Amino acid sequence: MTFILTNDDGIDAPGLHALLKAVNGKAILIAPKQECSGCSHRVTTKEGIHVEKRSQTAYAVGGTPADCIRLAISHLCPDVKWVLSGINWGGNVGVDTYISGTVAAVREAAFHGIPAIAISHYRKGKLNVDWELAAHWAAIVLDELLSRPLAPGSFWNVNLPHLLPGAPAPQIVFCPPSRQPLPLKYRVEGEYFYYIGDYASRERAPGTDVDVCFSGNIAVTQLRLESARFLL
Repeated sequence: MTFILTNDDGIDAPGLHALLKAVNGKAILIAPKQECSGCSHRVTTKEGIHVEKRSQTAYAVGGTPADCIRLAISHLCPDVKWVLSGINWGGNVGVDTYISGTVAAVREAAFHGIPAIAISHYRKGKLNVDWELAAHWAAIVLDELLSRPLAPGSFWNVNLPHLLPGAPAPQIVFCPPSRQPLPLKYRVEGEYFYYIGDYASRERAPGTDVDVCFSGNIAVTQLRLESARFLL
C-alpha cells in the first residue's frame, strides 16, 4: 500500500514524523517546505512551484498542502493508494475543516477518488504535545480506519485529544462535526484588529466532534464532498 504523507505545518514538523512513525516509515513524504497553517484549499496556479527532492521518499514542496497532493497524483507518486495528512499541531474540529490546510490535502485527494485521512491533535493551552503518544494513538486509529469501507467522495477527519499524564486512555468515537462558529474576539490597536478568539471556549454541542475531543476521546468524522455532511 502506497501512502502519501503531507501536512500544513511543514515537512520538518514533528507531527509529520509522528505520522510517519505511525505507519512504520512506509510512506512517501510530500509536504510544504514552510508552515502554511490556515491556508484552506489554496492552490498555486500563477507561478512555479519549487520541489526539492530530499531523498527517494521525501519531497519538500514550495506550495500548499493541496499543491502537494496535486503534484503527488500527477507527477511524484501517481500510484498513490492513500493520502494521510497531519499530525496537525492543533485541533481541526467542526468548522475548522473549512480553514485547515491539513484537511484541504485530504479533500483534494477525495476529489480524485483517492481515500484519505486527516489527523490533528488538539492542543490545550500552551502545553506541549507528546508526539510519541500521538504516534501511538494515530497507529491505533489508522488500523481501525484503513480496514473500513470509505464511501466515494468522502474522507476521514480525526482529532486526537490533549490528555494530562495519568488520564484514562482515549476511546475512538465516531461522531458528527459541530456546526457552531468559532468565537469571534479581536483586540483593536489603532487601525489593526488582532484575532484573540479562545479556541477552548467554543460551543460544545453534545456528541459532536468538539465535545468528543475536548472530553478526552478521539473524535472521528466521515465528511462528504458534495455537501460537507457527515456519515456515521
